Amino acid sequence: MKEYTLWEGSGATKIEWYEPKCKKSDMAVLIFPGGGYIKLVDYEGKDYAEYINEQGITAFVVYYRHKPDYFPLPLLDARRAVRFVRENANMFGIDVNKIAVMGSSAGGHLCALLSTYMDKIEGEGIDKIDNIDFLPNAQILCYPVISANESISHKDSYMRLLGEEYINKEKYSPELLVTEKTPMAFIWHTAEDKTVSVENSLRYVAALTQKGVLCELHVFPHGKHGLALSLDDAHVACWKSLLENWLQLNGWLENCKKCN
Repeated sequence: MKEYTLWEGSGATKIEWYEPKCKKSDMAVLIFPGGGYIKLVDYEGKDYAEYINEQGITAFVVYYRHKPDYFPLPLLDARRAVRFVRENANMFGIDVNKIAVMGSSAGGHLCALLSTYMDKIEGEGIDKIDNIDFLPNAQILCYPVISANESISHKDSYMRLLGEEYINKEKYSPELLVTEKTPMAFIWHTAEDKTVSVENSLRYVAALTQKGVLCELHVFPHGKHGLALSLDDAHVACWKSLLENWLQLNGWLENCKKCN
């Protein structure tokens, strides 16, 4: 693992590069850990990166800002991370057109916001790197926070992200921002999730489908919030093989004989 700083000076955030022992793909996965916009948890960051590496894929963990920092700083960090990886694609040995973002819970919200929120934000346009496209090519969302609708929303995540801007929360609700240019998505959730309602994923998929964006959704009947790699739940754990199948279907992951 190698570490890079995304910003110089105070408030700096970092990105960690996890390189697989045997590459089976020229894609990259940028991982945004969950934590309700108040912390970042390793089991939805480092653990994901190690799993992605096992599949022969380059991974990055992005340590974005969160409370007490508010919007737009988390999204600014996310955009910067995608631009940084694209700018250094030759060094990382990846295709600039095969960049997926992956996130769980609030990290999933940040990935979805990165994929749908197109307005310029404060802090951009300062460096040459800002001329590079920030839009990823795919989304991998694990029990994501999506909607700002308070009947299904994870209100705490939105309040921690937006602070006083919470009164305009609908502006940051990804299912309301989907366009035909939104990247394809792989999403999984559990019907029993009591923390982030599965309705978040259902509404996002409905919006993606309406705009003709390719997406795949898996809803497992049982399982609490925050299962991540699902090491203690064999049924939910099959989301990983479903993800691998999805990547193969889209031509992003191939078998490598010398790795087998």
